[in-house]
Amino acid sequence: MIYLNAFIFAGLICLIGQIILDNTKLTPGHITSLFVVIGSFLDNFSIYDKVVKWAGGGALVPITSFGHLLSHGAFANIKDDGIFSLFMGMFDLTSSGIVAAIIFSFVFSLIFKAKD
Repeated sequence: MIYLNAFIFAGLICLIGQIILDNTKLTPGHITSLFVVIGSFLDNFSIYDKVVKWAGGGALVPITSFGHLLSHGAFANIKDDGIFSLFMGMFDLTSSGIVAAIIFSFVFSLIFKAKD
C-alpha cells in the first residue's frame, strides 16, 4: 500500500506542477520555488511529517521535501543551540543533496556536450 501512496502523492505533485505550468505564465523556476515554500510551510504546521508517514519515499523525493528539510533542520537546531545555529541546521539535513547535485552536474557536463 505504501507504494501506491507514494505513487499517488508524487503524481499529484507532478500534476499540480503541470497544471500551473500550462495555465499560468510562471516558469519552471518559479514553480520549483513555489513547491519549496509550500513544503516549508507544511512542515511549519507538522503536516508534511504526516504526509511522509503516509506516502513514504513518494513524499521524500519531490522538491517539496527540500523545503520540508530546510525548515525541519532549522527548527531542530534552534531548539538545541539557539537562534545563531539557524543556518547550520538547514545545511545539516540538505547538504548531502546539494553536494550530490553539484557532483552529478559536473560529471554530466564532462560526459555530454551542451546544445547551442
